[in-house]
Amino acid sequence: MAKTGGDPRAMAAPALSSLDFALDRGSPVPLYYQLAQQLEAAIEHGVLAPGNLLGNEVDLSVRLGLSRPTVRQAIQSLVDKGLLVRRRGVGTQVVHSQVKRPLELSSLYDDLEAAGQGPATRVVRNEDVVASADVAAALGVAEGCEVTCLERLRSTHGQPVAFLVNYLPAGLLDLDTARLGSTGLYRMLRTAGITLHSARQTVGARSATAEEAHLLDESQGAALLTMQRTAFDDTGRPVEYGTHIYRASRYTFDFQLLVRP
Repeated sequence: MAKTGGDPRAMAAPALSSLDFALDRGSPVPLYYQLAQQLEAAIEHGVLAPGNLLGNEVDLSVRLGLSRPTVRQAIQSLVDKGLLVRRRGVGTQVVHSQVKRPLELSSLYDDLEAAGQGPATRVVRNEDVVASADVAAALGVAEGCEVTCLERLRSTHGQPVAFLVNYLPAGLLDLDTARLGSTGLYRMLRTAGITLHSARQTVGARSATAEEAHLLDESQGAALLTMQRTAFDDTGRPVEYGTHIYRASRYTFDFQLLVRP
């Protein structure tokens, strides 16, 4: 039985040794890229978990029959993506998997849960506020009327991923703070009998302010993805307006593009 509290390198070794790498030396795809893709897939599927160590490049190159520069290039590509980090005196360590979210009408909580990312939520704010002009326009209410404002910090594996700000028409449903901390907003809407039908969404990017960097455990000026979304129910009524920011180092949007006939 493995001991707890021991050398993390010893604890991490079985995770890597259990991986079965399939490298096609006859393929035009570079070997470093094949290795990087398979390591990334292992991280995304939780085979290599945050905190696991890969061991040194020499051992890995011997095991796989690859040159050390090839292994180093594969590892560096994942370091550059923020999936691995090199720690002096420790080795190369898995940091986290990057969240890849499809662009569809779904909630971040549901997407993270479906991907096995173990979402956690800290509710920063849950109160009625006066609607600003942009919030009022999005929700189709009069400027200055009351709306409900939610601010939540969403994390996976103990690391923040996104800061979510949502506005809803006041009285739309009971937004219990304890429930918001353990489930997603869209799930609560569905439970309340509100059927989401469509949304208007804009995705962008900008640099993190000092406050945002502190919330998301990033450096000031780090790249952030932004999203504004207005969601409508099956009667065409706007039921939610969100302005969200995501750590670009941990989060991507997936697009499926179709050619018009």
